[in-house]
Amino acid sequence: MNAHTGAGVGKRQAGELVIEAACDIDAFYAAKIPAPATAGTLLVLTVDGKGIVIRPEALREATAKLAAAATKKYATRLAVGEKNGRKRMATLGAVYDAEPAVRTIDDIIAPPGRDQTHRTRNPGPVARAKWLTGGVEHTAPHTVTAVFDQAESRDRAHARTWVVLVDGAPGPIELIKAEARTRGVQVHIVIDFIHVLEYLWDAAWCLYENGDPDAEPWVAGHARRLLAGRTRQVSAQLETQAADLPATRRKGLQAAVRYFTGRAPYLRYDKALKAGWPIATGVIEGACRHLVKDRMDITGARWGLDGAEAVLKLRAMRANGDFDAYWHFHQQQDHLRNHQAKYRELAYHDP
Repeated sequence: MNAHTGAGVGKRQAGELVIEAACDIDAFYAAKIPAPATAGTLLVLTVDGKGIVIRPEALREATAKLAAAATKKYATRLAVGEKNGRKRMATLGAVYDAEPAVRTIDDIIAPPGRDQTHRTRNPGPVARAKWLTGGVEHTAPHTVTAVFDQAESRDRAHARTWVVLVDGAPGPIELIKAEARTRGVQVHIVIDFIHVLEYLWDAAWCLYENGDPDAEPWVAGHARRLLAGRTRQVSAQLETQAADLPATRRKGLQAAVRYFTGRAPYLRYDKALKAGWPIATGVIEGACRHLVKDRMDITGARWGLDGAEAVLKLRAMRANGDFDAYWHFHQQQDHLRNHQAKYRELAYHDP
C-alpha cells in the first residue's frame, strides 16, 4: 500500500482486511469440483493439531480456567512439565490422492548389520491433488467433518479405498471412526510409523545407555517385526524385558507395551505395505510446520481468534495452489454483497 499510494495501513485495518479476504473460502471449496480419479486410486485423509499462542480473551474455557488456577514454581521460567496456558489448539486436515505403491519391510528398514548406504528402495505412494484445511475457531470435530466432506466430494459412491493416517492420539481416532459410521464409509486407520519408532527408541533407553551403538539394531529388529504385523510378539518381548529391570527403569518399555497393545488394530503395517498404502503422516506434519509454525508461531506473536482463523485458512488455500481462482471468486461474491444485493431494490424503482 505504501509503495502504490504513499498511504500506510494501520495494524487493525490490515487485520480487518485479512479477515474480510478469507470470508468466502468455505463457499469457494464447497463449489469447487475436484479432479477425477480412478477407483484404484487411494483416497488418503489425515488430521493433526498444533497449538497457537492466543490472546487471553480468545482462549477456550477449559484452558482459561487452567491458566487462571496455575501457580508458577519459578518467577522467570517454567518448571519441567509446566504450561503457561497461552495456546489454543488449531486442527489441520489434509486429503490427497495417491496411487498404491507396494513395498516390503526391506524398503522401510534394512536388516540390522546390512549396509544402508548403497541399497535401493521402492518409493512409497506420492501425494497429488493435495487439499489442506485448518481452523482454530472450532474444535477438532469441525475439521474432521470438513476433511470427510472433501473426501466424499472426490468419491461420492465410496468406491475407492479410504486410508486415514493419524499420530495415534485416541481423540482423533474416535472422531474419525464416528464420522465414518455416520457416512457409512469404510476407512482403514493407520498410525504413523515414525511415532511408533519413537516409542521403540524410548524403550531402548531403558536397556541401553544413551549413545550405545547396540541400541540401533535392537530398535531396527523390533521395528521390522512390527512391519511384519507381529505386534503381539513385540509387546510380549518388551514386557518380558521390562520384568527383568528395576521399577525405576521400566517406564519407556511399559509405555511402549501399552501403546502397541491398545492400538494393535491400527498397526497392521504388513497389510498396508502389501496393499501399497502410505504409513507416515509427512503430509500433515509438513502442513503443521508450514501453515502454523513458520508464520503463526513466530517469537512474540499473540493472535486474536478471528485473525488467526483467517490467516490459517488463507495459508492453507494458498498452499493448495488455489489463490488466483479463489480471489476471482471472492471478488465476484464481494460484488454481489456490496452492489447487486444492496441496490437491487433501487434498480426496480428507478423511474
